[in-house]
Amino acid sequence: MSRLKYAVGLVAILGLTACGGGSPSSSEVAPSSGSGGASLEQIEVGVIPIVDVAPIYLGVKEGIFEKEGLELKLTPAQGGAAIVPAVTSGQMDFGFSNVTSMIVGRSKGLPLKMMAPGGSTTGDTKADFASVMTKPDSGIKDIAGLAGHKVGVNTLNNISDSTISEAVKQAGGDYKSIHFVEMAFPDMTAQLAKGNVDAIAAVEPFVTMSEADGNVPVFSNYAEPVKDLTVAVYFSTDQYVAEHPETAAKFVRAMKASQQYAQENPEKVKAILPEYTTLKPEVIEKLTLPTYNTEVNAASIQQVADISLDRGLIDKKPDMDKLLPTD
Repeated sequence: MSRLKYAVGLVAILGLTACGGGSPSSSEVAPSSGSGGASLEQIEVGVIPIVDVAPIYLGVKEGIFEKEGLELKLTPAQGGAAIVPAVTSGQMDFGFSNVTSMIVGRSKGLPLKMMAPGGSTTGDTKADFASVMTKPDSGIKDIAGLAGHKVGVNTLNNISDSTISEAVKQAGGDYKSIHFVEMAFPDMTAQLAKGNVDAIAAVEPFVTMSEADGNVPVFSNYAEPVKDLTVAVYFSTDQYVAEHPETAAKFVRAMKASQQYAQENPEKVKAILPEYTTLKPEVIEKLTLPTYNTEVNAASIQQVADISLDRGLIDKKPDMDKLLPTD
């Protein structure tokens, strides 16, 4: 890839954040696996302090990565705007980001490669870890009712606004009349209360917090319109995978095992959240967790790419075979 093409792609991706950027977080450095023995290979993974990444913390704590001979340095970041360039520059080995940012980045020439799934939708439009919330007296009763209203999203031209507009389109509403307003997740409920927006696209823990303030869900834009959506992934680069195939394979195996462990032990997921976030126990207890699948749903990624193309987020679809996991 030419230096100019790479630079253009990097600039484009800097404006994209993974879902959940801005969630309450701990300022402490994440724990590493093992005891730092010479037999363990050290790798660095960029993560975001949200419920989506609980499996990787559990995998470290339960020795899943150590069993593969890996010692992880988990580096918290506010979002993909910091993680993507760190991975593409070789500063980090792997990172976490939402799938739309991956599609956009690859379309701009960045050598991004999905390795393993992160959080996925529960598939329940009324009980998911993401929800479009509104005030009970807003008059917005269904998906199509979002047409003509202001909707707060954490990042413009990304996974939230594109999936919401597609859901409204499929519901027969005038999706082009929606006015999306960019704001940080922690600010959304206050902006909704002030009337600066008519609805917000929230993710946990902000869904639970918004409900506590009396707001009501309209639907989950992760559960609908894309079926069984893989929302976020762990990724690396073509170069890293080519140069470190065995390490990449170990990471994928351990990550999938960690995802399965988290899915089977939701109480342990909630128990580990205080170790890397500042969420209060009463909020954690009420959280709706993502589904932690062991495989990326390629069909859902293809559909997100189609939506991204239709909405003008990308000029053309990237080579999806190069972007999607090899296995």
